[in-house]
Amino acid sequence: MSATLYILNGPNLNLLGIREPHLYGSTTLAQVEQLCRRVTGELGLGCEFRQTNHEGVMVDWIQEAREKSAGVIINPAGLSFRSIPVLDALKTLDQPIAEVHVTNIHKRDPLYQNSLVSLAATGVICGFGPFGYELAIRAVAQRLAGA
Repeated sequence: MSATLYILNGPNLNLLGIREPHLYGSTTLAQVEQLCRRVTGELGLGCEFRQTNHEGVMVDWIQEAREKSAGVIINPAGLSFRSIPVLDALKTLDQPIAEVHVTNIHKRDPLYQNSLVSLAATGVICGFGPFGYELAIRAVAQRLAGA
């Protein structure tokens, strides 16, 4: 059975393409999902692509990924900066974790610069727009393959 990646998206990412397009661009979350499914398919990986506006749901999904020994790509959005429960759930994972942000959070207002999720992430990709998801998939796939 091939490895599966959980690609988890946090609050307001359902509004990609609509919300603050000057920051996040015009690509929708549905288009991001298509990209992710194409890349995981090319790599022979399973893909669980999800979005939630609720912290507890995100924690449940991270725990599900742990139970299935899945790699995780997470764009925690606003949960990045305040969510101890998400951080604690991520710390339980044995597989690689890639944190993705569409914008470069380090060039944003101070409120958006310090992600707690980064404390648990294997690596962080930010500022490359939706292409960051592809970079994250390829990076996690490489780690899962032991390269």
